[in-house]
Amino acid sequence: MPFDSVKVDKHSRAATLEATESQIDLDSTGRLPKSTVMTALSTNAKSDAPAGKWTYDQVRETLKTVSIDSSGQVELDDFVDLVDKLRSGAGAQAGKVHRGGALSGLMGAGSGAAAVQAQNTGDKSSGGKVLVKGSNTNITHSINEDERTEFTRHINQVLAGDADIGDRLPIPTDTFQIFDECKDGLLLAKLINDSVPDTIDERVLNKASRAKAPSAMPSAKSKATLNNFQMTENNNLVITSAKSLGLSTVNIGASDLNEGREHLILGLIWQIIRRGLLAKIDIKLHPELYRLLEDDETLEQFLRLPPDQILLRWFNFHLKAANWHRRQVIFGAPDVPTFLLMGYDVADGENYTVLLNQLKPNECSRAPLQENDLHQRAEKVLQNADAIGCRKYLTASSLVAGNAKLNLAFVANLFNTWPGLEPLEENERPVIEEFDAEGEREARVFTLWLNSLDVEPGVNDLFEDVKDGLVLLQAFDKMIPGSVTWRRVSKTPVPLSRFKAVENTNYAIDLAKQNNMHIVGIQGADIVDGARTLTLGLVWQMMRRNILSTMASLSKNGRDITDSDIVKWANEQVKQGGKQSTMRSFKDPSLKNAKFFLDLLESLKPGYVDYSLVYDGRNDDECKANAKLAISIARKLGSLIFIVPEDIVEVRPRLVLTFCAALMALQTASK
Repeated sequence: MPFDSVKVDKHSRAATLEATESQIDLDSTGRLPKSTVMTALSTNAKSDAPAGKWTYDQVRETLKTVSIDSSGQVELDDFVDLVDKLRSGAGAQAGKVHRGGALSGLMGAGSGAAAVQAQNTGDKSSGGKVLVKGSNTNITHSINEDERTEFTRHINQVLAGDADIGDRLPIPTDTFQIFDECKDGLLLAKLINDSVPDTIDERVLNKASRAKAPSAMPSAKSKATLNNFQMTENNNLVITSAKSLGLSTVNIGASDLNEGREHLILGLIWQIIRRGLLAKIDIKLHPELYRLLEDDETLEQFLRLPPDQILLRWFNFHLKAANWHRRQVIFGAPDVPTFLLMGYDVADGENYTVLLNQLKPNECSRAPLQENDLHQRAEKVLQNADAIGCRKYLTASSLVAGNAKLNLAFVANLFNTWPGLEPLEENERPVIEEFDAEGEREARVFTLWLNSLDVEPGVNDLFEDVKDGLVLLQAFDKMIPGSVTWRRVSKTPVPLSRFKAVENTNYAIDLAKQNNMHIVGIQGADIVDGARTLTLGLVWQMMRRNILSTMASLSKNGRDITDSDIVKWANEQVKQGGKQSTMRSFKDPSLKNAKFFLDLLESLKPGYVDYSLVYDGRNDDECKANAKLAISIARKLGSLIFIVPEDIVEVRPRLVLTFCAALMALQTASK
């Protein structure tokens, strides 16, 4: 529906859009998709616009100041209003973007397109930040430009050629387009699967046909278009999957992703990338990490370290091997002036120079140490990294700026590419005590559950991190507000003495008994001593109580829910959905093919399960594929599911209960 000119009377003002300036196509209702507006205006030169044209970010920010309907479409009169604001630079304050270094503050300020244009000239070489308006006009959030650029570059690299979104790549690294590309959930879902393969069954993702590109832009890329409901479903799946990996999604909802809230999306992207980078820092994958043990340190103590601390240990191991006089203490401190960290931080490039030379002496010399200018030295360090295929995540400016996230990513990538540790001889290999598979799976789920309660500090090693009782008591206080008398609890000094830790854990067990949890033969000393089976038993009773209490609070009569109630509910739901499958208990061997759970999901949301994707379950691979499908559909519906497909295939009763209970809670909450 092309048009040559549009005259719109709005607020007693006539505005005219000439065909020679913007030839675009409208949909059948005479409205424009936001993506079409962005493409048309940000690539269309304007003689009267600043610098001859509007940048993507100028159009994006000014678009926030005009009305957009609930379907994300722009009415013609609002489109004209947008063009008028772009021409005049008179956009609202919501469009203001500030660039510059950490000390630039809020200096300089027009508004709308003019403000963006003015601030685009800020100093980008100093690891600048962009200030964007939050959902409340009185709140601003900062976006680190180096992080946005490098994370976008990472996404372009790892998702290139993807069957569903490959044609949307590469995304420009110097604009805010990355946040718009994340709105439909597809890119974030793909990124999660790149970091932790098979987390999301991509068969359940909503995908769409390609939108028609603006007629004036025949070479412009088309883009998959989804409606708000489809986007929300995808983003539910993204958020619940992220939670299942232990990522923090506090204050992030599907609507935040739908709306492209920059600071929340950037934070989530970093967590996903970080998870993937650190996943390989594991002694089971790299037995040679055993060489990093310090004097008098046991393997058990070493294995308790989080991956980033093992990475730091690796860094210092090589600095020591190189007879270098310095050690690496931190990866950076973005909120502290770099000059305060010389000698401790990587910002001066010296430790990096020595590390790279130690890893690959033939390719990486120590010549950067002779360079006095920090930026020039940083560039030479990165040239060394480039020589061994590891120039990624860091620029010279972000290295000197001491960006902690980008430095961590750089070092993790370096370890993953060139660990530089001598393989162990057979007689050197440590004996790693293998906990039983069921115990390991349960420990993983219970760790994720505790972290979902936002306990501080977060739980990394379940058996180690609950020893002093503080995490357990926090969990009780989250589950049953006011249940903990905190004056009875010992919090300091850290670490607590054994006596104080036993007092705390005994108190946690007393609370469990007071709340009718089934606790037999467990004492506080067992938790302090790291008795795995007994620790799992206590935490399971707590998680079970939390699940059942949540469901009771959602029910009409508020009565307690039993295991039998959940089984009965599930069977009744499946029967009402017209299916014949049943379950006798959470131990029922027939559950391994996951077909019962798929029937249950179909009964909750008719039409959600594509049965052409469901296998008969004749072998473990088919059963696992069905289980993976069921878990992803549940997460798409908004259920917080912590289990993995193997838990269903192996019919682990406790974990199967959590899956059924989550679906029951979802249905109850929707009534």
